Amino acid sequence: MKRLKIEPSSTRRCKLSHMLLAVGAIYLVFLAFKFPHFLEIASMLSVDDSYAGLDSSSMVKDVEDSDLSKPSFSSVYKDAFHRKLEDNQNQNAPMMPSKEPLEDEKGGSKTIKPLQYRYGRITGEIMRRRNATMKLSPLERMADEAWLLGLKAWEEVEKYDGEEIGQSLLYEGKIESCPLWVSMSGEELAGGDKMMFLPCGLSAGSSITIVGTPHHAHQEYVPQLARLRNGNGIVMVSQFMIELQGLKSVEGEDPPKILHLNPRLRGDWSQHPVIEHNTCYRMQWGTAQRCDGLPSKKDEDMLVDEHARCEKWMRDDNVDSKESKTASWFKRFIGREQKPEVTWPFPFVEGGLFILTLRAGVDGYHITVGGRHVTSFPYRPGFTLEDATGLAIKGDVDVHSVFATSLPSSHPSFSPQRVLEMSEKWKAHPLPKSPIQLFIGILSATNHFAERMAVRKTWMQSSVIKSSNVVARFFVALNPRKEVNAVLKREAAYFGDIVILPFMDRYELVVLKTIAICEFGVRNVSAAYIMKCDDDTFVRVDTVLKEIDRTSPNKSLYMGNLNLLHRPLRNGKWAVTFEEWPEEVYPPYANGPGYVISTDIAKFVIAQHGKRSLRLFKMEDVSMGMWVEQFNSSTPVQYSHNWKFCQYGCLENYYTAHYQSPRQMICLWDKLARGRAQCCSFR
Repeated sequence: MKRLKIEPSSTRRCKLSHMLLAVGAIYLVFLAFKFPHFLEIASMLSVDDSYAGLDSSSMVKDVEDSDLSKPSFSSVYKDAFHRKLEDNQNQNAPMMPSKEPLEDEKGGSKTIKPLQYRYGRITGEIMRRRNATMKLSPLERMADEAWLLGLKAWEEVEKYDGEEIGQSLLYEGKIESCPLWVSMSGEELAGGDKMMFLPCGLSAGSSITIVGTPHHAHQEYVPQLARLRNGNGIVMVSQFMIELQGLKSVEGEDPPKILHLNPRLRGDWSQHPVIEHNTCYRMQWGTAQRCDGLPSKKDEDMLVDEHARCEKWMRDDNVDSKESKTASWFKRFIGREQKPEVTWPFPFVEGGLFILTLRAGVDGYHITVGGRHVTSFPYRPGFTLEDATGLAIKGDVDVHSVFATSLPSSHPSFSPQRVLEMSEKWKAHPLPKSPIQLFIGILSATNHFAERMAVRKTWMQSSVIKSSNVVARFFVALNPRKEVNAVLKREAAYFGDIVILPFMDRYELVVLKTIAICEFGVRNVSAAYIMKCDDDTFVRVDTVLKEIDRTSPNKSLYMGNLNLLHRPLRNGKWAVTFEEWPEEVYPPYANGPGYVISTDIAKFVIAQHGKRSLRLFKMEDVSMGMWVEQFNSSTPVQYSHNWKFCQYGCLENYYTAHYQSPRQMICLWDKLARGRAQCCSFR
């Protein structure tokens, strides 16, 4: 019996030893295949400076002086394109040694110079092999591509002569002729990007006629509706969109929607056919105008060029507007005239041909279908007819033809008006030699000339900026079109207030501009505080300085409209994947349109980035909150929150106002001149 009890244990030992041998064999096979890969990575990270000379063809020229018309950049944000981004909070990126010191030698120049080699001590060939063998994050691949394209674009700008293709017209005030009409067939529209180009935009009297057929309704699943209906989220949908769009200024950012016309044949939550109008500026939607078959008010303030905003059409739930027999008999008895009432059905039918005409009037857009006026939409401040350079048609519709007529013969951008903007009084003062209190970095895009001019004419004329106690500069990356970059370079050379960053602009790479602002505020000017804002942000500079003075000067400062315990969106257009942000909540962070940090935080950001240990995230305001939190772990930071750093639009007695169009900027400045910090109409 004892022998029988021992046998199973020997059998178990035998099986265990076999398993260990099998695991060991698999491990040896794994090492045999992966060992060359490990050697390659080791050689990559241990390569010396002399090896980098193999890539001398990719050297970048040094910046000889601090002329702001030239690209001003350094290792702090140039190397951001070539480091492995972290995927979680506890993992550091592989580090590449730097040849550039973070701080200037005593007595040396403050000029920011680029690295001599595109990839530091790693040659281009090894970098290409590394890219082929190692997984890169989407943001890193995007940044790497933007950097390569930016270098090429800047080389083209250096060689570019604007007169070769008539760019000098912009500065000589000559008129460029444009076609008076354009047309496109449905096949041509469907074959491209479903966009018709309007070379010089629109003008009052221009009209666009569209012939099309709406699709029959199809089923769609709506998760929000499913929650309300206990799982039944299936709806029948037939809708299409007609949009007048402006030029896209930044890759990854949607172009402005100057007019959004959205007929919904099966309705939406209202369950009845509806036509919606709206505008979208900087990917921020305005207040929608909904026409649902009920007539709009006839008040004078509600009319658009004497037209109602919404006409009446027949609805199933309409209360019978016909008077009772008693009321009708009484009116006939007293001799009151009865006007006949005409009602029409909804102007669009599934599978039915329609002819829609969109006409630009004096006060707004007017839409007629089948020759009958259906709706009008008033112009909103900040959107001009000449900016409507594209017509997009998308959704459940077959377009047969599009015809635009009575178009402007020239574009205002090529008129003498723009030359008049180039005035000496808008030029920036040279950078001061002595320390300043505040440096303001303004994020902008290449073709945002109107936005920059509005800032130059308004809050950049503040007395504190004129006295050189505060310095403001625009930070702009490059555009895919070399003509646009050439104009930007000439604008920068003329005004002296633009820092050109030599990478291709993308919406997701704003964080690199923020690092550039920190470095410029520390190295090019000795600022006690650094503020970041956008070119559609109106800043009451003197008020911001007073708010800073209320804080303790002996403590580090992070000031703005702070968000606490905000969670990342995992679905929709603004979705953030778990690979991009694995944590459940964001750190406390100030909204991006306007916030202030003390110079010690900016120096920390630069130093950490120089060590390749600064974690980057595609949302720049969240990134700054993350960096401040890291700094706060060793040095106490005073978090200063105020709602008057407005995230959306404007509030009374604001410190900063966001989403302000050039016209609104001028309006806000005029009100400040009269001593009133009041808002102007929001779009």
